[in-house]
Amino acid sequence: MRELEGSMMKNNRAENINNRNLGIMGRFLMMVLAAMIITTVGAPVAQAQLEDVKKPEPTVPQAFTLQGEFVRMAYNNEGFVTLGYRVANDSVGDEWMLLEMGVTLQNKIKAQDLTREDLTLVTPDGTHIPLAAQEEFNKANLRALDRRATMVRDSIDYFPAGVIRARTMNFFADPSGKARTLAYDQVSLHYQHAVMGRIYFRVPGGIKVGQHWVYVQFADSVVQVPFRVFTKAEEKEFRKMWKTLKKEHEEGVE
Repeated sequence: MRELEGSMMKNNRAENINNRNLGIMGRFLMMVLAAMIITTVGAPVAQAQLEDVKKPEPTVPQAFTLQGEFVRMAYNNEGFVTLGYRVANDSVGDEWMLLEMGVTLQNKIKAQDLTREDLTLVTPDGTHIPLAAQEEFNKANLRALDRRATMVRDSIDYFPAGVIRARTMNFFADPSGKARTLAYDQVSLHYQHAVMGRIYFRVPGGIKVGQHWVYVQFADSVVQVPFRVFTKAEEKEFRKMWKTLKKEHEEGVE
């Protein structure tokens, strides 16, 4: 009976977290839209595009926050994920999407493995794209993309206080050829360790503007990390209001 009550309390807390964050994201996007509508009066095309902007709605209980202009963080009672997507936002139309990702487990969660199959990109039209294979990654010759990411990368080093060590997520071998790295099909997760690295998805038809997700499958749950690839107008207004938006979001989380 105690185990059942404990499980119900955890589920209720998770649902409360999810509902609270949806409300926060609703206010967050409304502020973006309000600012953009004010600055685009007399521009029917821009206003028409804004009608498609909706708040991200995960299908699982989780929490979500912003750590940078292009850094997102999502977590539940089992797993914790940070995601950087600045290069992806600047790659609209390109076939390959590069993301910076960090993963760890929540405190005292049993160690587990994260495999290639556990990572999925969901595009604005709902298409689910698996992580690229090392073979197709090699054929694509993405050294230029990788160099660009190195020049403009954002820190994704945002993890729970219990994390005391960082390790590399080697799903892909170093495309520069400077380091003798090997690609692996899985990485071990531990609540005291954060694994970080670049992940790549081949997007048929090219990267589109709109709401994207990275689904991370843990042993008993899924974390869905939302990130939006902006139009130029959206990005311009987002940058202007970034500090205000972040403050609003953090106040809502407290």
